[in-house]
Amino acid sequence: MAQLFQTLPKRVTVVEVGPRDGLQNEKAEIPTALKVQFIDALSDTGLPVIEVTSFVSPQAIPQLADADDVMRAIRRKPGVRYPVLVPNERGMERALGAGAREVAVFTAASETFNRRNINAGIDESIIRFEPVVARARKTGVRVRGYISCCFGCPYEGRIAPEKVAVVAQRLIALGVDEISVGDTIGVATPNQVVDVCRRLTRDIDVGRIAMHFHDTRGTALANIVTALELGIAIFDSSSGGLGGCPYAPGAAGNVATEDLVYMLHGMGIETGVALDKVVAATSLLASALDHPPTSKYWQAESRM
Repeated sequence: MAQLFQTLPKRVTVVEVGPRDGLQNEKAEIPTALKVQFIDALSDTGLPVIEVTSFVSPQAIPQLADADDVMRAIRRKPGVRYPVLVPNERGMERALGAGAREVAVFTAASETFNRRNINAGIDESIIRFEPVVARARKTGVRVRGYISCCFGCPYEGRIAPEKVAVVAQRLIALGVDEISVGDTIGVATPNQVVDVCRRLTRDIDVGRIAMHFHDTRGTALANIVTALELGIAIFDSSSGGLGGCPYAPGAAGNVATEDLVYMLHGMGIETGVALDKVVAATSLLASALDHPPTSKYWQAESRM
């Protein structure tokens, strides 16, 4: 096989976010039992990380109001990590009570987006995280930090790489283990990925950086290849391409796990993920959605 790229990571960690970031934006109500079945199926695919749910207010995200029930009911497979999103101390308490051993906090590189999304400025959101991260450190719980709108914002337009770097450095200083750099509305192009990643890796070890691309404008896989060339080896994805963004009407969801894994395997990069089993997991959920999964690979396999 021709080797087009010479310096790519030999192995990539795929972080499955479908059960949380995917489902939270789906309009069709998904029964709790089906969510559990979906997550259990994903656990059998070889995925190393499956983000299960979010312990935010049920009023804020009704689709994930059953977070406690889902977290308690899933079958946890040895070697698989099951993080959950928490917005504050109260969410942290709920998550720990449901057995979470890894959590994620979320802010943005855009002040306006953050205020519209969580009703707090960037500074205020980071202050909220301080007791969450302190509790995590004390109890041996791993913490991930999400940064939304790292390439563009529906209110502020293009976001400067320096803004992303400042927020990322503050989260690292707080004690976060890993940073997920999000293209929330799917506007990034490869040149922007170069600019943001090069700025981040000046101060943060590349092994602590993940990329989170939405495929709104069809550039997610191109952006991932660019990030791979820069040494990034952790990528978020959503089975079936589930999800979207309430602040970008009509926007596609996260890059599909099936499409990402197919591309990585074709490039000779290991993931440990069984692609056919991811397709099967997505198929479990497909009949409960009000639209077909957007994954190109899933659609191709389903027509065969």
